[in-house]
Amino acid sequence: MSITLYHHPFSRAAGVLWMLEEVGKPYELKFVDIMKGGTKGPEIVALNPMGKLPLLVDGDAVVTEAAAIGLYLADRYSSGNLAPKLDDPARGTYLRWSLFAPSVIEPGAMAKLNDWTFKPSQAGWGTYEAMIASMDSAIAGKEFVLGDRFSMADCVFGGTVRFMLRFKMIEGTPALVDYAARLGERPAAKRADERNMAIAKEHGLGG
Repeated sequence: MSITLYHHPFSRAAGVLWMLEEVGKPYELKFVDIMKGGTKGPEIVALNPMGKLPLLVDGDAVVTEAAAIGLYLADRYSSGNLAPKLDDPARGTYLRWSLFAPSVIEPGAMAKLNDWTFKPSQAGWGTYEAMIASMDSAIAGKEFVLGDRFSMADCVFGGTVRFMLRFKMIEGTPALVDYAARLGERPAAKRADERNMAIAKEHGLGG
């Protein structure tokens, strides 16, 4: 069975490419032209009714949502390495920060950028200040989310940090900036960045 990622270099699928490089299993990329409504085509919608990327097919398994894809890949192909085993106490921290990225950082950053009006006590992401402080606490004084041990949580949480800092969607504390730079030096991250850039160039995409 082969792994296929429906991909566009300017979508969240770009980060999933890094996850795949870290996992080290063979995979295929299928370019989807999101600029021309490619995600709304029948093939994509049949697999993901949301009509969005990333979308990963692994044999009979169909997985969407970047965090879910990362956790799935690590559990299936790198248990005990990129994913702490089920009985490893580190798994709690691993899951905590992996799911913090889509459930808190993404909406929290959007709320700040677009001046959303809401009651922090009623929003799952709380205040922007508490969000940044929490992100800082996740990696302050540590190399990775799990200390000196790299995991898929660093692709999910750290990938979100890298993206948000790159496009100035969050403030860069010293700990977060250093963390993002450290992740960017990983060979798998470099391979993914280079491949994303090559695909963008191939299809005449700016950015």
